[in-house]
Amino acid sequence: MKTEEIFYPEARFGNFTDIDSTIAFFTRLNGLIKISHVVLDVGCGKSTIGKDQVSIRKQLRTIRGKVFKVIGIDVDAEAQSNPFIDEFRLIQGNAWPVESESIDVIVSDSVLEHVEEPERFFSEAHRVLKDGGYLCLRTPNQWSYVAMCARIIPNKHHAKILRIAQNSRTEDSVFPTLYRCNSIPKIRKMMIRHGFYCVVYGYEESPSYLAFSSIVYFLGVLHQRHAPGFLRTSIFAFGKKLPAQ
Repeated sequence: MKTEEIFYPEARFGNFTDIDSTIAFFTRLNGLIKISHVVLDVGCGKSTIGKDQVSIRKQLRTIRGKVFKVIGIDVDAEAQSNPFIDEFRLIQGNAWPVESESIDVIVSDSVLEHVEEPERFFSEAHRVLKDGGYLCLRTPNQWSYVAMCARIIPNKHHAKILRIAQNSRTEDSVFPTLYRCNSIPKIRKMMIRHGFYCVVYGYEESPSYLAFSSIVYFLGVLHQRHAPGFLRTSIFAFGKKLPAQ
């Protein structure tokens, strides 16, 4: 029996817990998209969707085919190999290579923690979205134990640590973390300042990073069940672009 199934027995049926943050985040995203939409995947990377062994989670994460077009943008040219986007554009310079007011939905999953200039990130998100368009963002909470450990451990060692915690992670998929806008108040303030009506909140899932040790995993379970909102491991942010006044 897997360690996860001891503490979350529902995982024996479908191989996912009731608090799977990926399923929670992408379920809400799927509730917003329409077949006519153009979706922008910011920091699309080469994608790990194809390696996901949980079928329902893989279905939810796959947006291509559910909308008119998925455009992926990234600073890494190798992201053009991502099979879950329709079109790739390389980010060169400060501006995103996307036309103004041309996007219906932006998805940014585990990207904000790597962003050097959050102000520009949210400014560009507002620029490329149509009025009424949605920004859907998931990122680690800078006050969580995961982020605190990442900030203590030098970036050059992150790949080694993640290979222990997540067997599917390769060294070339690990980028330096900066956490310059990774708290609930900071994200909420930034989204409001850049013209979004928003809901920003913490989300705590099963401690998958700690599966390498049953004892450490148990401590993670205690944290998951009792930690206050501002210490939860992930932050979900959903914003809607308001029309110009």
